[in-house]
Amino acid sequence: MLKIGASMQVLDYEQRFSCLKNFYENFLSRLIKMGFDAKEAYETAKKFFGASCVRFAGIDGTMYSRPLFDLVVFFGGAYASTGTITFHGDKPPTVKYDERTAKHGAGISSVVPIYVNEIPDVDQTFFEVSQPGEVSLGKPLTEESIINNATIANWIMTFAEYYLAYKLASDPEQDLRIIILDRSLSIERASLLYDTSKRALWEAKSNILGYEVDGEPIDVNELTIARHLVCNQQLGLPPPRADYLRYAIIDLLKRRGALTRKQILTEFDIKDEKRAKRVERALKNLVKKGFLTEKGEIYALNQKYAGTWERIKKLVVSIGDKFFFAENSEAGNPMKIVKGGEEHWLTTLDIAFLTLFTMHMLMEECWNRHTLLLGVTKDTAARDFKRQLIPIMCNNDLLTANVSQEELEKLPNTDRMILQSASILNADKITPPWSLIEYDSAFRTMVLDKQKRKGYVSGAIKNKIGLERVFLKTYVQLSQAKTDPMLRSNVLLVDRLVYPEYDYKPETTVEFWNELSDGTKEPVETILFVDKDVPNPMQNLVISILVAMAPSNIPEAFGHNTPLFIADKIAKWNYSQFKRVVDTTAEWILNNHKLRKFIFYMSTFRERRATIEAARREQI
Repeated sequence: MLKIGASMQVLDYEQRFSCLKNFYENFLSRLIKMGFDAKEAYETAKKFFGASCVRFAGIDGTMYSRPLFDLVVFFGGAYASTGTITFHGDKPPTVKYDERTAKHGAGISSVVPIYVNEIPDVDQTFFEVSQPGEVSLGKPLTEESIINNATIANWIMTFAEYYLAYKLASDPEQDLRIIILDRSLSIERASLLYDTSKRALWEAKSNILGYEVDGEPIDVNELTIARHLVCNQQLGLPPPRADYLRYAIIDLLKRRGALTRKQILTEFDIKDEKRAKRVERALKNLVKKGFLTEKGEIYALNQKYAGTWERIKKLVVSIGDKFFFAENSEAGNPMKIVKGGEEHWLTTLDIAFLTLFTMHMLMEECWNRHTLLLGVTKDTAARDFKRQLIPIMCNNDLLTANVSQEELEKLPNTDRMILQSASILNADKITPPWSLIEYDSAFRTMVLDKQKRKGYVSGAIKNKIGLERVFLKTYVQLSQAKTDPMLRSNVLLVDRLVYPEYDYKPETTVEFWNELSDGTKEPVETILFVDKDVPNPMQNLVISILVAMAPSNIPEAFGHNTPLFIADKIAKWNYSQFKRVVDTTAEWILNNHKLRKFIFYMSTFRERRATIEAARREQI
């Protein structure tokens, strides 16, 4: 059975690869960019960074968890590898890495011991939306299943990575201008929004709700505002459409003060009657929930929420510093906060909120300081280029060649496999380094309009389309072997922050219409470099940086990113050190004479059995 299954798989791959031979010639050749200009990168760097020599950081994380009698120890941390990149007018950029990074580099970590029986109260894996105040009885809560399914260490690590990135980006002494994360920024933000979306759990399971900042407790409205607080006037964010309309109104009234409904419609350039009615409904809803005040048809932001973002930033920094920078061990468990005079656990829902807010703070910092924020992902199963972008571009005549749905179905399953295979099968035509055109990450959440009307798109799930003009994504292949041109590095997914002065231009924006269930038609303005001939100085700069940082002398990091590779090595070293600390603590407890009578009962049945079996196997 296994052999038949494997043979079928090989046959399927063979058929899919054979479809790719003409795919480059007929289609991909217009979408793949090669030949990146060092002089242009030098000019862009001087204009964007204000200097030709800038500092950078690559950030990676690690995590570890281990049961220790009736406790589970969770460890998470993030580590940075730093250096300097210099751009030249006549040759590619040169990179210099800081020496002794492991000892002197930036790194933050935290350790949290939690009793096994308390984990279901802290970890949202075990929360039930239908019974927010209770632990789900439908899930088997055996000790083993709790330990195996706990995600606390992963959450600490994720929070650590973004918090370290924010700390580095906002530190004027470090003056870091390029930050590279080992994550997909757009996917990560969408995931954090999903993890914090179940409002039924907020009251019961969020302990930052009601936590006092500047003598005032954080309320539900403040969490609501901060979840979607991505504001950039130059990019028109948040856009006055769909779910973002409320946040666009709040941001507008915060900036402009009190306005009438007519003035709000003028500011948003809304003339359509149905869209105007949606604005009216949104205003009434915001007044009802206390976000806005209304006096004689004039709307103003409730003064309580004028300083929400500053308060949220203080909340993140106070908890983040306690989590990762507390120097005295008497500070207590980092996952406990004092609220209303009592100690409360921070749940993983709280950490998801804090991570999302940290990400928004990082984005704001990068926009303000002109810091280049990149996410580089090694292994990805993304399929939006094949399943969403190509069909939408074809349907709207944005491509010179057309590809039918049948042809697309025959291609390999993931975008990475399509591009990697096309590169090898057309080795004489595609030469690394190359990059796909950059496109808006919002395409990940779009599908073809159900009636396939030109100029229309729908949301992939419940007709919801993600936030546009925030991240641009692409795929790149950076290296090939000098001796064998067929030997090429893996295709990487790269996404980066959008920078208005470089990316938001008439020739790079494409507008679609999205029809809602009530018949309202709203514009979705996305950023899309439709083919390789559209000038993209920012992409040229990014690829020049990534090529300069792709190691040729480290076989296991071939065509990847050296700063991330070094950060990963530092993270692994810290992981091994911490593991030894936990293991020796366990040995110390086991050999403590005060606990001699209880040791037999303290260890679990499995641990006891494993110890006896190991002793039995030993050679005498």
